[in-house]
Amino acid sequence: MKLQQLLSFTRKAVDEYQMIEAGDKIAVGISGGKDSLTLLYALAGLRRFYPKPFDLIAITVDLGYEKFHTEKLQALCQELDVPYHVVKTDIARILFEERKESNPCSLCAKMRKGALNEAVKKLGCNKVAYAHHKDDIVETMILSLIFEGRFHSFSPKSYLDRMDLTVIRPMMYVNEADVIGFQRKYDLPVEKSRCPVDGLTKRQYAKDLIHQLELDHPGAKQRMFTAIINGNIEGWPVRLTREEVKSSS
Repeated sequence: MKLQQLLSFTRKAVDEYQMIEAGDKIAVGISGGKDSLTLLYALAGLRRFYPKPFDLIAITVDLGYEKFHTEKLQALCQELDVPYHVVKTDIARILFEERKESNPCSLCAKMRKGALNEAVKKLGCNKVAYAHHKDDIVETMILSLIFEGRFHSFSPKSYLDRMDLTVIRPMMYVNEADVIGFQRKYDLPVEKSRCPVDGLTKRQYAKDLIHQLELDHPGAKQRMFTAIINGNIEGWPVRLTREEVKSSS
């Protein structure tokens, strides 16, 4: 996927769900993975021409794993002219040494997002961008159906009233395969996850299940995604039509 295509998908999401307003200061959480680095590229590119000017910063929550390095991430942020901050935590030690968690993903995500959102507020941001893509949204819906018995997924935009912070997901229209292609094409400096349970999670199960469904029934993933965005899920904002987007810009 070329940068222009990434920017097109990103602007479509930002416009249709009114994710960005003039004067916003937006933080991008950078884990070092392909998704967050692609999102950084997307928003740094969008910032150059979007009619509503906004500021952008990048934040990495360092979970405390050994051999996790941020030098290449900092270099990329300098290249893109995005201020970069690192938040040091003891999350890895708490999960695996103190609590000895065998299924740490849910707690880890809560702790990581808590540390990120706290840093975002301290740095004066009013919005934080998460790097969830189309596959993430479909996988979350599958997990919700199987394990919770409800039709639900990530919202494109949501307000955290306790933090007075808005979460946006500008890559919601981007396929994971395109993210992989973008990372390879632009040689993004991916920092491999040091988590010992990486790839052994319920989300990986959902990913494998959707892959098999797509093999058996080509187009199944896109049809599931269409059902999600048209599904009137509680908490989802209204999606603007093309005409409404034009009149609001």
